[in-house]
Amino acid sequence: MDMSDYVYKCSAGETFDSVAREVYGDENYAAELLCANPELCLKSTFTGGEVLLLPVIEIPEADSDDTPVQLTAPWEE
Repeated sequence: MDMSDYVYKCSAGETFDSVAREVYGDENYAAELLCANPELCLKSTFTGGEVLLLPVIEIPEADSDDTPVQLTAPWEE
């Protein structure tokens, strides 16, 4: 996993899921954020001011078939 020079400053109430959705457009990338920021992995909700390192992620282009894309985490359904 390549690391970039990009960082994200969290606001109170944000989570790894919500940051992944904001930055990458999909909360399924929360695992990559967790791996890039192991010192914060035990936080379920940020208090505000935490700075996350943002890994460079290759986001695949949408498939040409009509397969639906999951937009919410399974536990949020």
